[in-house]
Amino acid sequence: MDQHAIILFDGQCNLCNGAVDFVISRDKKKHFRYGSLQSEKGRSLVKQYGMDTGKMDTMILISGNKAYSRSTAALRIAKELGGAWPAMSVFMIVPAPIRDLVYNWIGANRYRWFGKQDTCRLPTPAEQGLFL
Repeated sequence: MDQHAIILFDGQCNLCNGAVDFVISRDKKKHFRYGSLQSEKGRSLVKQYGMDTGKMDTMILISGNKAYSRSTAALRIAKELGGAWPAMSVFMIVPAPIRDLVYNWIGANRYRWFGKQDTCRLPTPAEQGLFL
């Protein structure tokens, strides 16, 4: 699993699950593996990388033995996707605190706008090998 980057996400969040579906459909090289922040493995990785284990309001990308969160994680993920999505990495020139204002605003409202599941997302049989 070391050669794959890992995306940790809020498995109960409809927006987050939609983002994972979006990435899976555009990750032609199968670069990413996925896990929910609520899972035992997800919590273990969050703790291992010194992230806040109480926060579920961000996607976390673990790549190259480093952990990234919020807009930095999203832009680094986009850089690995097919199509025009790597062009989004141009926004890395904007300082993270400014980028994260928008990310945090969406994160704070995601359940109200997009809804929440009672349980975490389960991978389809075709996706099983992509999940931790």
